[in-house]
Order: sequence, then structure tokens, then C-alpha cells
Amino acid sequence: MEPASGIRLDHNHQLSLKEFPYIIRWRDDRCKRCGKCTAVCPVKAIEPTVRVQRIVKSEGPVPTPTAVRSITHVVEQVKDMERCCTGCGSCTLVCPNEAIEPEFNPQHKFLHYKNKGGEGYKRGGRRNDPSISTLDRLKFARISMLTDPALDAGRHEFRVRSYIGRILPPEELPLKSVNGKLIVDKESIFIPPVREIFPIMIGSMSVGALSPPMWEGLAMGVAYLNEVEGMPVVMCSGEGGMPPRLLRSKYLKYFIIQIASGYFGWDEIIHAIPHMVEDPAAIEIKYGQGAKPGDGGLLMAQKVLKLIAKIRGVPQFVDLASPPTHQTKYSIEEAVAKMIQSMSMAWGFRVPVYPKISGTRTARAVLNNLARNPYAAALSIDGEDGGTGAAYNVSMDKMGHPIVSNLRECYLDLVKQGKQNELPLIAAGGIGKKGNLAANAAALIMLGASAVAIGKYIMQAAADCFGDEYNRCNLCNTGKCPRGITTQDPKLYRRLDSDKVAERVVEVFKAADVELKKIFAPMGRSTELPIGMSDGLSIDDQAIAERLGISYAC
Repeated sequence: MEPASGIRLDHNHQLSLKEFPYIIRWRDDRCKRCGKCTAVCPVKAIEPTVRVQRIVKSEGPVPTPTAVRSITHVVEQVKDMERCCTGCGSCTLVCPNEAIEPEFNPQHKFLHYKNKGGEGYKRGGRRNDPSISTLDRLKFARISMLTDPALDAGRHEFRVRSYIGRILPPEELPLKSVNGKLIVDKESIFIPPVREIFPIMIGSMSVGALSPPMWEGLAMGVAYLNEVEGMPVVMCSGEGGMPPRLLRSKYLKYFIIQIASGYFGWDEIIHAIPHMVEDPAAIEIKYGQGAKPGDGGLLMAQKVLKLIAKIRGVPQFVDLASPPTHQTKYSIEEAVAKMIQSMSMAWGFRVPVYPKISGTRTARAVLNNLARNPYAAALSIDGEDGGTGAAYNVSMDKMGHPIVSNLRECYLDLVKQGKQNELPLIAAGGIGKKGNLAANAAALIMLGASAVAIGKYIMQAAADCFGDEYNRCNLCNTGKCPRGITTQDPKLYRRLDSDKVAERVVEVFKAADVELKKIFAPMGRSTELPIGMSDGLSIDDQAIAERLGISYAC
């Protein structure tokens, strides 16, 4: 049977299904020919067709062999690498009889055919590395029992809170004693703004990268956690601005506004400042992203529909590319002096302002410059396991630095300067990759993070994102997300219920809060986070233990 379409290596050779990353297993005996699977496939990797079969029969008392041709309707996988199955499993979900299922092919030659025409393979998702990360190998070994009595996680009161903002040392606090009472010294030139937050935040995912129901669901969940549950969870807007009504609402205080090198949506934000009834939680200046260090952002034209174009202040259906760097800044010092200080001035020095960088060997250089600047409120470091909406495959799989060791290097640098309690570090990239959100967050806190940011995890936990480390789905950049998470196509995002997304966000954070208490209770910590408490961690690898300065246990 000839395929409907195919890439030919020469005139006599076509691709075999064994070269595809996913092979679709279809069962003739179970299929009802309802057509649901072919209708729902986001990349059209399967199609209905007919198969002609020649059967030789011998019947009757004096059998004479006769050839009979029969025509049957079948579902076939298309042998075209441009329409190869991504393994999302949408066909399996809609099939009433479990007659179809994609199967991962570990011997595939996908990348041999994808890089062509002078363009490398681009995709969404995160690093395709199914191995267990260092973060997931860390264990909590310091259990207080007789020396420092452990706490009861179920009955003891805990304060699982952290801070964004420059925390001044005691001798620099703007306080003075008057008649035996401490009062605020109003003559102090600059008092750094500080925000109390929950130590797990939702990382930067923009309006545009996410569908309207997904972004709205996350925002509603965050508002509910703050207003009803009393958990100060914050969410970063990502690059691309924010809905105008939100900028002028009381809920803005739960959001971190991101400014990146494309400056999309910032006209609307600047014009809204005089009308803001609340200040944002913080301002994040994006210089890098862990999934594609040294590269800019990209929102592809097919996702720039009317709503997104209006918020970002651009025409419809054009590629929105952010440069790799802020075009007016040519050094770390200049970036700190201009961007951080100007953003602080825009909000009257009431809002913490901090940069976000990729996890690389240059992170310490950035940190040392920030440590000397009184206006820098924190440093966010995004490790190599972070996700993205669109990037070159080579950037996502082969570039970057693991967050664990990068964070530890930076924290120990602060320790040497005596500023480990002054400049907060925010860690991101691969947190909850295997589902262990609270354990990963607690481990990073003990390595020196004041807070952690999650993105891909909340997409999977709140909206059942299909993506994984076997190049499964990864259609974020195309606007064809089968779950309706990263698309602007109404036919697709109607599959997503923003109310249910919000409910799941609330459940995820409430569960994480309980699990964090379960981890911190045996260590006897209840009123403050064990930031930098590395003696509570262990690992079964001697080299990693020495690198991170934690105990080796096997």
C-alpha cells in the first residue's frame, strides 16, 4: 500500500515506519470506523483509507481455486516526517474501543530527517532527557529526634513563607531608638521594598504562549489561594503584557510583571501605572531562559490572533521575536544601573525589581554585580530543564546548566560575601519533573533558594499536558496543542475549562504546603525556611556530594 505522502531519499526509497519516533498501533478487530481518531489528531499523522486484499478461495465439492478481491476501510499512519506522530495520545483518548495507540520507538531516526532546508528543528516543551536528574536523587537525611525534638506536622503551626526583595542587615535597617522605642527613620534615603510570598511561585508563561482559558485558570487559582486560603502565591505574567482589566484591578498585587527584550505589551502597562489601584508583587526583567540560554523569545504568527495582538500592541498574524539581549544594554553593570533602577523609579521604589537569567557559568558574575547594587531585589536563575513555548531543539537538549549546581555555586558566593540572607535567589528549571514538587522545592531551598518557580509542572498537574522527555507532543510552538493549553485556536482551547484549571491549581498548592511541612517538621523548622541548610541533604554519589557540599550516603 503506497502512503498518502512521503519524503523520498531517492526515486526508489520511501521512509519506513521504523524510522518514526512513534508508531501507531491500530487494531482492525476493535475499530468501529467512527473517524474520531483521525479527526482529533493535531498533526494529521493518521488518515482513513482503503485497503484492497486479494484472497484465494476454494469452495464446493470440487474446489477450484478462485481469486477474490475485497476492499476494507482502515486507518493508516502517514509516512511523511512532516506529519509524523508526536505520541500525544489524543487518538487513544477519543477511541471508544481502545483500538489505537501510539508506541514510542527508541530506534527512531527522527532528527536525521527533521533538520533540512537550512533550518534546524524547532519545538516546544522541555529537554528530552528521560534520565533521573540530580534534583530527584537528593534525599533528606537530617531527622531531629532526641537532639532537637521533631515537630508534629499535623498539629504544630508552621510558617511556610519566603520573601522577594532586598533584606537589609540589622545595622542598615532604617530604625532608630527614641525613648526606648524603635521607630522608622523617615530620613532614610532608600528602604528596599519586600514582599512576603509562598516559596513556590508560578513561573513566567505569557498571555499568548498560553491559551486564554489556561492563563485565566492560573490567574483565578492564584487569586483564590490568596483571598480565601491565605496563601501568598504569586504568578509571573511572562513577556507579552497583561489584560488591561487586570492591570487596573486589586488582584494585580498577586502578579509579577515581566519585561523582556521584545517589550511587548509595555505601552499598555506604562499607561496603566497612574490607574493601578495596587502595585504588582514585583517586576522581573528577563535576560535569559534556561531552556534556550543566549536566545530570545518567539511567539509564532499562528498564535498572534486579535486578542493577543491587542494586548501586545502589534499587528495580527506576524512572528513576534524577542532579541537575545536588551538592545540598549551592553554590559551587566549597564543593565543593572539602567533597567533595575528605571523600573524601580517607575513605581516610586515601592516594588521589588529583579533580573531573570539562564543557568550558565556566567551566573556568578551577574550575581556579584547584583550584590553590590542596592536596588536589585533578587536573582532568578532558570536551569537547563526548564520548558519553553518555542526553541531550537539543539538549544533545549544541548545547552544550559543544571539548576542544582548553579544555584549552589551562587549561594556559596553569597555566603563568602556575608550576604546570603540579604539577596534572595529564585530557582527554576525542572522542578517537579517527575512529579515530586514539594521534595524538589525543599531540596533547592536547602541548597540556597529562597523560592522556586514552576511552569511545566503546573501545566501537567492543572491541565493534563501530554509532554514528556520522549519528545512526546511538544507542539507548544505550533498552536496545535491537543489539550488546548498552548493554542489560540478556539476549536482547541474550548477543550479546556478554566474553572477546573483553577481548582487544580488550588489543590496543587495546598498539597505542596502540607508536604513541605512534612519535610520541615522532622528537621525542627517551623517559623522560617531552612534556606541553605545543606546538612539536611544527602546523595548516593560521592562526586555530586562533594560538588554540592552535602553528605554522601549509600
